Amino acid sequence: MIAIHFDNKDDFSTSWVAYCEKNGVPFKLVNCYENDIFEQLDGCDCLLWHIENFDYREQIFAKFLIKSLEEKQIKTFPNYDTVWHYDDKVAQKYLLESVNAPLAKSYVFYSEKEARSWAKQTSYPKVFKLRKGSGSKNVLLAKSFKQADKLISKAFSKGFPTLDMKVILKERIRKYKNKKESLLGVMKGIVRLFIGVPFRNMSPNEMGYAYFQDFLPGNDHDQRIIVIGNRAIGLKRMVRDNDFRASGSGNFFYDRELFDEEFVKIAFELNRKLNFQSMAYDFVYDQKGKPKIVEISYCFNKVVYYDCPGYWDEQLNWHETKVIPEEWMVEDLIKNLNAHVSS
Repeated sequence: MIAIHFDNKDDFSTSWVAYCEKNGVPFKLVNCYENDIFEQLDGCDCLLWHIENFDYREQIFAKFLIKSLEEKQIKTFPNYDTVWHYDDKVAQKYLLESVNAPLAKSYVFYSEKEARSWAKQTSYPKVFKLRKGSGSKNVLLAKSFKQADKLISKAFSKGFPTLDMKVILKERIRKYKNKKESLLGVMKGIVRLFIGVPFRNMSPNEMGYAYFQDFLPGNDHDQRIIVIGNRAIGLKRMVRDNDFRASGSGNFFYDRELFDEEFVKIAFELNRKLNFQSMAYDFVYDQKGKPKIVEISYCFNKVVYYDCPGYWDEQLNWHETKVIPEEWMVEDLIKNLNAHVSS
């Protein structure tokens, strides 16, 4: 019996339910927010839960619940290895460095004095990031010591909001001009500028640390490689106009020949090494043309990837087929569960 956390969002869970109904897989809907979640899971062998980065409730307890369920021998998607570092770029720095992954050189400081001392001596520009944020939210470019110093001062004083509603409104306006956002969406952005959203209103400011990453010039795109089990798909994301950020640009390409298979190879290797069920790797090149990872994330906007023409297997063979990543998640979990029962 598969348990699916479902709360009427158009996320992975809608596809999971559709897959189970289509293939006759026994399932039940549960609500992980409720106090009796362990009782709800009685008789269930596994749990599927699309944990999100902009739900303040899940930020409080989701990773701890996943770990607790694993102690009860309940299989989960995502598992703890896949999710514990989700939406935490500082955690990802330590994890990727621990296995010598080709992470773009990153620097984290927990002292204003040490951060400022480094900032005086380093070269510029540098990319400044908060731990949390997707779609290039909370990512800035410090072009000089003066700009870096200002960011450091704020990081160790009042801090940064987890969501900057002004920045989000500007992004809505940019997409509206590019005909990728509606006027209604812009109006919602204006309203939220004043009333906020639950995640912003319930979350404390990010403060007490400063995180920087080397800026890697000459990249007009990144290549996002997503590995789910023994399949990998790719998305080439162009940077925004007059910007350096690709995530959230909305300008995508999918053709197989656009991708560097060295990126695919590295992504498969890291998934195996770190026991990831699903992981998206954002790759760029350094100035020597070597692969560098700037961020990772276990989940993603599912609809964007339906246009992928196929996938690579672990031997880098290409399979041209319809791509529905969420269905692979269910299939892999069932396969893992059956293997566990057989053993």
